[in-house]
Amino acid sequence: MARIYPQTSSSSSCSSICMSKYVTTKRETFTLWMKSLVFHGNGCAVFNSKGQLVYRIDNYSKKCSKQVHLMDLHGTILFSLRKKKLSIFGHWNGYKMDEETPYFQVKKIRNLFIGDLNYGVIFGCDTNNYRIIALRGKLGFKIINKENRLIAEVKQKQSSSAVKFGDDVLSLVVEPHVDHSLVMALVTVYGLIRHML
Repeated sequence: MARIYPQTSSSSSCSSICMSKYVTTKRETFTLWMKSLVFHGNGCAVFNSKGQLVYRIDNYSKKCSKQVHLMDLHGTILFSLRKKKLSIFGHWNGYKMDEETPYFQVKKIRNLFIGDLNYGVIFGCDTNNYRIIALRGKLGFKIINKENRLIAEVKQKQSSSAVKFGDDVLSLVVEPHVDHSLVMALVTVYGLIRHML
């Protein structure tokens, strides 16, 4: 039977951690299982390359909730994600822990040539620090910065023998020196916008 989490690699060593426990100096791979660990709940569970649970989202009985919480393994809330009232285009605010002011906003980028598959991520009063871009015809998407540098990418998970898992098992690759918890918050918002959670 194939594993849903990546094989252990040297990129997950404790010595690679810098700045905070959510930032590493090497590329990291995570497995997203778009299912809640709560029986009959909705949400997502995220495993590191060793198969350890590192993040979770639980909407409990409500799918596509207007407010969800990204938690670590111990249930500590890292980000609260709230859909802005009266927003039909998927405008979401992300709050760090107990802060009153949004840490980031995700808004649909309105461009006739881009279609509905492009979202801008704004921190503070800046515009479009990151962009979330869907991969056409696929389950995946990528997050890039202002300079078009790849920050993270989500794809359908495949085993080492090229066997595809179901649509609810995805692979997330996060580039070095990027906050994993922030990327997971953005992945969660995208999942909510696209009705995956």
